[in-house]
Amino acid sequence: MVAGKKFKDDKRHLLAMKEEILALSGSALESRKPVELDQQSVGRLSRMDALQGQAMQVETERRRQADLVRIEAALQRIEEGEFGYCVSCGEEIQVRRLEYDPSVATCVDCASS
Repeated sequence: MVAGKKFKDDKRHLLAMKEEILALSGSALESRKPVELDQQSVGRLSRMDALQGQAMQVETERRRQADLVRIEAALQRIEEGEFGYCVSCGEEIQVRRLEYDPSVATCVDCASS
C-alpha cells in the first residue's frame, strides 16, 4: 500500500463519510420516534404508513451505526499503521477496493469466503 498522501486522502474521505452519517443521523431523529395515534388521520392505513416509515428509519439508522463502527475501525487502522491490509489474512487490500470504500477491512478473497 502506498503511504503518505494516499493515507491522508483515505483519512479525509473516512472523516467526510463519518461527518455525513452523523449529520443524517441527527436530522432523522424525529422520524424514529414512536408513532402516535393521530385522531385526525384517515383510518388504519395512515397509521400503518407511519409505522412502516418508522421501521424503515430505524433500520436505516442501524445501518448508519454499523457504517460508523466500520469507519472508526478504519481510522484506527490508519493510526496503527495497519490500514490497507486485510484483517483476516494480512495481505494487501486492492487499491481500487479501498478507493471505492476506504472502510473495508478485508481483501476480496476473505470477503467472499
